[in-house]
Amino acid sequence: MSATASDPRHALAGLDPAPFTFIRRCWVDATPDSVYDLISDVSLIETWSPSAGGVSYAPGDGPWVGARFSGRNRRDGREWVTHSEVVRADPGTAFAFVVGGADHGIVRWDWNFHEQGRGSIVQQSWQLLRLDPVLGDTLQDVHSLRDHMAASAESTLLALAEWIADTKGVTWAVPQNGPRT
Repeated sequence: MSATASDPRHALAGLDPAPFTFIRRCWVDATPDSVYDLISDVSLIETWSPSAGGVSYAPGDGPWVGARFSGRNRRDGREWVTHSEVVRADPGTAFAFVVGGADHGIVRWDWNFHEQGRGSIVQQSWQLLRLDPVLGDTLQDVHSLRDHMAASAESTLLALAEWIADTKGVTWAVPQNGPRT
């Protein structure tokens, strides 16, 4: 039987995950409502992200709290599937999800949108919620993961800003699904 991060014999046992977080920001030439529509359509993330692809909502789900989606992640030549749950969906303001689900998630991603001039400040944050062996076995593994995710977020934000600038004047066909009734 192998040790886990909650097992006192595990190298990361007792480590506080709170310091493993980051925030990145970027200005984009679009309104907060428009950017929210792009980000909450999770299938578009592969357009900008260097490490995510094949993202889609579960059948019948969409951009609302409780919706579930899955996607592929890539890092260091490896690829795996994650399952996430939307935990905040405030059109034009914020969109957030937790990898692993709201109750037992490992990582929380938040997107916030604020009007600035003719565009918006898009803020992306990442927060480690709990340690899990899937993240690695050493403190260096967890630091490396956080640093990798921060670099990925920076690349994603810059690609988003560039994509918006390149498609200015084009009507974005973003599906607007309401909550299930």
